Amino acid sequence: MEDLNAMLEPGQIVRHPERPDWGIGQVQSNINGKLTVMFEEEGKVVIDSSRVMVLPVFG
Repeated sequence: MEDLNAMLEPGQIVRHPERPDWGIGQVQSNINGKLTVMFEEEGKVVIDSSRVMVLPVFG
């Protein structure tokens, strides 16, 4: 199982590549392949990092 989001840390801003309607999100935790993100329009979501690679937002 490859962790596609291993480089992300709490506080980083991301987007879900398949759910632009969720808006931007802030990483809450990244533990054992489970990425928890608080999205503007969807709330808290736990993402399986072996299935989805979120996109970092810069600037």
